[in-house]
Amino acid sequence: MQAYLFVHFRERTTPDGEQVYFALSRDGFHWETVNDGKPVLWAYYGDKGVRDMTIVRSIFDGSFHIFATDLSLSYGMRGKYHHSWEEVSRNGSQSLAHWKSDDLVHWTEEELIPFSENGAFGCLWAPDVLFDAQRKEYILHWSSSSRDNDFGPKAIYAVRTRDFASFTAPELFYRKPDSGVIDSAAYEENGSYYLFLKSEKNPETIIMERASSTDGPWTRVEAFSESMRGSIQTGLYEAPTAVRLEDGRWCLFLDYYGVKGAGQGYVPFVASSLEEGRFVRADESFSFPYGFKHGTILTISMEEYTRIRDHVWKVD
Repeated sequence: MQAYLFVHFRERTTPDGEQVYFALSRDGFHWETVNDGKPVLWAYYGDKGVRDMTIVRSIFDGSFHIFATDLSLSYGMRGKYHHSWEEVSRNGSQSLAHWKSDDLVHWTEEELIPFSENGAFGCLWAPDVLFDAQRKEYILHWSSSSRDNDFGPKAIYAVRTRDFASFTAPELFYRKPDSGVIDSAAYEENGSYYLFLKSEKNPETIIMERASSTDGPWTRVEAFSESMRGSIQTGLYEAPTAVRLEDGRWCLFLDYYGVKGAGQGYVPFVASSLEEGRFVRADESFSFPYGFKHGTILTISMEEYTRIRDHVWKVD
């Protein structure tokens, strides 16, 4: 029997919101707090706040890695970014925050890993990790504006790694020709790769792309777009993340930001497969203790579930 770990942050105007939170589930539908709903990891460097977490278990050595956007709106938006998203996009962090663990409860201190040389990118947003089964390596990808297009519409960039310590040089992973894209989340199913994205225009909503290789080309999954029509409002959802359940179905979560502050958080959808692409909204089947914001889900064992649930988190 498998369980699930949701790594996320909380949209608060106080610094404790933009830290690393854990939540647990035994079925993927009903979620419970960890550490009484308080952060389990804190960011002490960079912006001293983190958002948009992703977590991965290495198939090579079993180690766990969390990556996150180095950005605190609680501090920065009121200070160095002058209440301007444009300043964040152009002058935000050139690094991603990173933590490592061997057991999911004892973690290294936060480190900042730079991926932008000489200001090549604006802020590095929303990292995610995909395993490339063909090349036997991981792809760490994120969204950024770039100096190449005068920090215009954002695209998805990526580096490759096997050990999460050394990385290839950043390369373009995906660009939408008629608008910017952010919040990439990628998965493999039966030898094909699927990429969820927030499209900023044409259309202004969540889209899904498919490719037979991580090199592309990527093509739109129209069945997904059709299933989203009438299920979500234009321009109010972001941060897609998905997990495959033990019975083979996929749960997709979209972060609703149509209200200020903590708000509703993630909204759930279910599909029989990524290949089919037809997700059905399923609010009543899920329960959350509070609004989870932009994160990802890791499949864990029941022993790991118990270890995380019972651990005494000693965090200042």
